[in-house]
Amino acid sequence: MSQEEEIRKEIKYRTSRSSGAGGQHVNKVETRVESIFNVSASQVLSEEQKALILDKLSKRITKDGELIIAASDKKSQAQNKEIATARLVDVLKQSLEKPKKRRPTRIPKSVIRKRLSDKKKTAEKKFGRNYRPDQD
Repeated sequence: MSQEEEIRKEIKYRTSRSSGAGGQHVNKVETRVESIFNVSASQVLSEEQKALILDKLSKRITKDGELIIAASDKKSQAQNKEIATARLVDVLKQSLEKPKKRRPTRIPKSVIRKRLSDKKKTAEKKFGRNYRPDQD
């Protein structure tokens, strides 16, 4: 069983009434779904992974260590549950990815030369626009 499937087992769900399209149906049916994943109490993630997630998603995680993702896109609770679950898994995957180390590159001499020559041409063009009455 993959780690993603294990994470899906640890997700809890909470429903509430949704706003938006649906007319009277919206007012009486709980279609909005929140998927809740407790990062700090997870059995699937290692301590290193938990620390990485808590660091990267610190603004999205509650004081109790829960990551909450809501979905109210569709009129069906089942569809919203799938959307919320997929979003939560995507957020966790992205937070576990390690960014590539940036390798600084040098600017080619030809680029520098072209920039300076263009700069010089612009300066000459603007200088030629000046009105100098003492030279008449």
